[in-house]
Amino acid sequence: MEWLVNIVHYVVPFLILLGVLVFVHEFGHFIVARMTGVSVSAFSIGFGKELWSVKDKKGTVWKISAIPLGGYCQFLGDADESSSTSETDLSKYSEEEKKHLFVTQKPITKLAISVAGPLFNYLFAFITIFGLFYFVGSYDIPPVVSEVIQDSPAQKAGIIKNDKILEINGNKINDWSDINKEVSIAIDNVNMKIERDGKMLTLIVPLADMEYAYDETEKPIKRRMIGIKGEAKQFKVVKDNFNFTESLKKAAEEVYNITDMTLRGVAQMIVGERSGEDVGGIIRIAEMSGDISRTRGILDFLYFMALLSINLGLINLFPIPLLDGGHVVIYLLEIVSGRELNTKIRDGLFKIGLGFILFLMVFATWNDIRHLITRWFE
Repeated sequence: MEWLVNIVHYVVPFLILLGVLVFVHEFGHFIVARMTGVSVSAFSIGFGKELWSVKDKKGTVWKISAIPLGGYCQFLGDADESSSTSETDLSKYSEEEKKHLFVTQKPITKLAISVAGPLFNYLFAFITIFGLFYFVGSYDIPPVVSEVIQDSPAQKAGIIKNDKILEINGNKINDWSDINKEVSIAIDNVNMKIERDGKMLTLIVPLADMEYAYDETEKPIKRRMIGIKGEAKQFKVVKDNFNFTESLKKAAEEVYNITDMTLRGVAQMIVGERSGEDVGGIIRIAEMSGDISRTRGILDFLYFMALLSINLGLINLFPIPLLDGGHVVIYLLEIVSGRELNTKIRDGLFKIGLGFILFLMVFATWNDIRHLITRWFE
């Protein structure tokens, strides 16, 4: 029966997580397309064989497909689900239908539809985090050390219990989550400014791979850390901590901080300061969503969903052909130049983008498999 328990803890939360995020992203494209008069022929959660479908009054086929690793919003006249390749044969459509084809729209309309998906991911994340702050409370854990792990870099550097961490690598620390963020994007060492008995100290603490688990039910895995713990292993809920305005501000700050952390991490990989081993894919997401649902709870799962929604929106805005960001660059060029990009050039760019994305997927999957082997067999 253990395999059934693992399905419940890992597969089900992962499918819920991915399904929600894909729906939010594609619904952004869908709703703006409808608002601008573009007909949507299909809206799918998943790829491949159709498992279930229904057609609405405006002709959109809503469906769930067999491969739950994404989705698409296909516009009338598109040659494929990506809205990216081949010219549309306009002779197949009436004059009225031509008005509602995606390819006949002005570049500014295409731009709005393309950017709507990532923006809806950000909007969903903001609303989720706002709801957690407003209806539940603060998840902040004070940045005060409650325990120093034996023989850890932190202990060797001189950090002791009750030290209050004020800054890491020049960035202000407000709560324990800030510590996690700064340590996660550090390269080799962290420069820490701490307060101890009213005195200010500066310590340089190296990072090290250490085994860590949220609690005794979780199998320890290696994580890059310095070896300190806060006053609680899970978020501490403080009810009625924020009013409406404070919750809005706090949620906006959280969305900004997550975006900033992600961009800094990507920049470090690009310049070679950070290993590509940190790149994870679908398997890693499934593992993390399962761990959270199994050992922590619905609030942490919702926060994780919001974090992934931000990452999905941000990555899709990268100027890579085939992603929304690649479409955005093309439509901006068309707006500036006043003419459409050559079809052969466009198709060539999207083929390059497809190759790059496939490479990233293979690379991320390889990292995920290595990570799982390390976790379960070493």
